Amino acid sequence: MGRITVFTDINGGQVHYHCSGEGKDVILLHGWGANIDAFSPVHRNLEQYFKVWSLDFPGFGKSPEPAEPWSVDDYTNTLEQFIKKHGIQRPILIGHSFGGRVSIRYASDRDVHKVILVDSAGIKPKRKLKNQVKVYTYKTSKALLNLPGLKSRKEDILAKVKKKLGSTDYQNVSGVMQQTLVKVVNEDLRHYMPHIKVPTLLVWGEHDEATPVSDGKIMEDMIPDAGLVVLKGAGHYAYLDNTQEFLIILNHFLEKDKEARTSHE
Repeated sequence: MGRITVFTDINGGQVHYHCSGEGKDVILLHGWGANIDAFSPVHRNLEQYFKVWSLDFPGFGKSPEPAEPWSVDDYTNTLEQFIKKHGIQRPILIGHSFGGRVSIRYASDRDVHKVILVDSAGIKPKRKLKNQVKVYTYKTSKALLNLPGLKSRKEDILAKVKKKLGSTDYQNVSGVMQQTLVKVVNEDLRHYMPHIKVPTLLVWGEHDEATPVSDGKIMEDMIPDAGLVVLKGAGHYAYLDNTQEFLIILNHFLEKDKEARTSHE
């Protein structure tokens, strides 16, 4: 089965996604400011053994913005509708950063098989919200620019991001997605964590500044069946900074769930 790239209608809005592979369902949920491409090395690895779904959250990649600012619940409900529409049963959720927020919320009261949270958001930051939004947006932009194809434009784009965040009050340059960011960054998901009853792998970058390792330790304490792995030298995009090490850990965690391909491709 080759990779399918299509759109699906969810609650009147379109969601762009890729699907490939055969086996248990794995859903990859990207971080804020990212899109399907950010998880592509993980998708390619897992499609050997699983049916892998990568989707662009509304407002990211090729999925249109929601009509009004959304909360984590809104994104979680869209994921639920996506899962129902495609007949997915007890998925394995892999969420990075903001995608981790949605994974936590979904897994707290819906049926999943396993959860992998990578540098996940969900612990309300101690610094002032406005500053946190600025730091989060800048660091996300900086990390994404290290992806192949964007490095040559990195300094120019970063300069523009810095100027935008440094010169104007954040609300005045907002729009739906900036207002959505303010809503979701302000949500503390700690009270949902004890309700996640499935095996949960936490993977963190040692030098993550957007969602520090201390957040991962809180999640490890609060999620009943969770274990934390810290990747040396990695930052907020730990799975890209230390891809091979991340894939070894991930494949070990999912070893019993794999289904080898029977077809020759």
